[in-house]
This record gives sequence, C-alpha cells and structure tokens, in this order.
Amino acid sequence: MSSRLFEKPRATERLAAAALCACVFLSPIVLYALRADVLDSVDAIPAHLAGRFRDVTGFERAASGQYFIFDRRSQIVFGVDDGQASAWEIVHIGSEPGRIINPVAFAIDRRTGVFVVADSPENRERIQVFSPAGFRINGFFLPGRTRARVVLDGLALNGIGSLQFTGDSILLSQPDTGFLITEYSLAGTPIRSFGELRPTGHEDDPPLHVALNGGLPVIDPQGGFFFVFQSGEPVFRRYDPYGKLLFERRVQGREIDEFVAHLPTKWPRRRADSGELPLVTPTVRTATADAGGRLWISFVEPFTYVFDSDGDKIRTVQFRAAGIRSPNHLFFDTAGRLLITPGMFVFQP
Repeated sequence: MSSRLFEKPRATERLAAAALCACVFLSPIVLYALRADVLDSVDAIPAHLAGRFRDVTGFERAASGQYFIFDRRSQIVFGVDDGQASAWEIVHIGSEPGRIINPVAFAIDRRTGVFVVADSPENRERIQVFSPAGFRINGFFLPGRTRARVVLDGLALNGIGSLQFTGDSILLSQPDTGFLITEYSLAGTPIRSFGELRPTGHEDDPPLHVALNGGLPVIDPQGGFFFVFQSGEPVFRRYDPYGKLLFERRVQGREIDEFVAHLPTKWPRRRADSGELPLVTPTVRTATADAGGRLWISFVEPFTYVFDSDGDKIRTVQFRAAGIRSPNHLFFDTAGRLLITPGMFVFQP
C-alpha cells in the first residue's frame, strides 16, 4: 500500500478542500447576496391621466390619499384624487408670487399635504410654501444667483434642487457656506448649518471642491438626518437631530464598482454668470428614507442600495415597470408604498 495514503494533505489541497466546502454550504447565501431584488410595480397613474403630463420629476402622496405631481416641463403642480379618476392644476406657471417658473424641486409634508416648490424667476433661487389647495402660505428668495454645479439630464441637483421639507422647516445642501446642510424656517430665516465638508483633494480649486461636497439631505423618520454626497466617490453620513455626526460610510458594491473606478479626476469647465464652473455629473440620482429609518440610495447605474440605521447595506433593489427604471425621485407614502419617477409608478417594498 502506498505511503501517500497516510500523508497529511498539502497546503494547496487543504485550501482547495476548504473552498469546495464553502461553495457547497455557502453558495446559496453568496448567490442571494449578489442578486438584486427586482420589484414589480403594483400600481401607477393610469394612462388617460399620465398622458396629460410632460416631464414628471416629483410624485408624492399625502395622508389624505391625494397624489401630488410635479411636472417640471409644464411648470405646474397637479393633484390627482385617491381613486386616480381625475387630475387638476394646483399651482400654475408664472413668475409672480403664488406661481412657479423654471422649477427644479418639489416636496410635500405627507401628514398635511402642505408642499414646497423651488424655482428660479430671473435666475434667482426662490422657495415657496403652498397649502394642499395651492394657496401660497409663504415664500422667500435666497441671496445670490442660481449656480448649477451638479447637473443630470438638464436638471440642477445642487442648491435648491436638493430641497427637503420637514413640514416645519426646509433643508438645503449649500456647501458654499462651508457646511453640508442649511436649515431654513418657512419664512426664509436661516436656523442652523451643520456638517463639515469632506476632503476631496481639490481644495485648491474651490468651485470643484464645493461641487464634490454637494448632495442630498435626507430626513430620517426615526430622528436626525442622512446626507448623501451626489458626485465623486459615493459616501453618506448620518447626523442626530442636533446635527452631530454619528457615522460616515463609503458605499461599495459590485453593481457600481466599475462605474466608481472610472470616475473622472478632471472635469470640463463651462461659462456662467459668476465665471467658469466645473461641469460635474452625479454618481447618485436620488435618495430617501423609509419609516423604519432605512436609507435608500439610487445610483446613475440602475441599482438602488438599502442601508439600515447602522449604515450597513442590507439590500440591492431594481425597479421594474415596462423595463428596469432608474429613479430620479423616491417617496414613501404613509402606507409604506414607494412612489417613483419617471413614470409615476408605485411599488410595495
């Protein structure tokens, strides 16, 4: 009998055996982790109403059941009844107070249906607050002129484009101020600013440094805020209700790794009223948080990552409605359903 039968397995053989065991016993877990959950839409605004809208970039629903549709191209905010039988205009196009012109962002208080719209009459950044019926409650201009630093599909994502609404105050990403998040009262009075800018390696180029610090303030229904950087390396932070940093997480995943690996290190410039500005494209399209405090981040690539309150990634999602959708707006209603645009589709996550 050969003495090799009694020899200890070689190191390479032991490694191979261990790998085989891992494949046999762990492959279902590994495969599940690598597979995105594909969610199919469970509802949508019907075609006879949807044909009335031109470029919907906001689709939200109040606790009353009424839908609110922000049509950026028509420059109108529409209402749709709970049964989706009819649509009507709530706020109309116009530069005067109580109307909107060149709008870029929209958000509602899901409890009351009060909503805010950010627009730019004569290239000046303005925010207005409206009742559910469209009556103007308040409004104010921000100092300075509109400066679009991060742009996707012709839509400015920074500045007033980052608008978030708590129902009592308004949050904006304004890294020009030296802070990530600025909170305003409904009358336009700055309440506070918080969040240190992240290092970018471009501190010697202030416009680029500021652009790479632009992002989305996200209200955590469990208390506090998230901040999702929209361009450059994908990163998010979580803050407590007082603006204290709790943690920062770098976002990684096989679905976006190649895209992130090829992010530019130089950006072209474009002419603006305030001089030349870098033309920065986003990594992240949009983000929101659900009632459980889980953060949903949708990327330029057609994937959405979900993170728990500790910042750990727990899910990878794709949205399917007549094909895979890349959301530019996410909103959870009071029933826990997720509304997305483009397309005005509803999903049950």
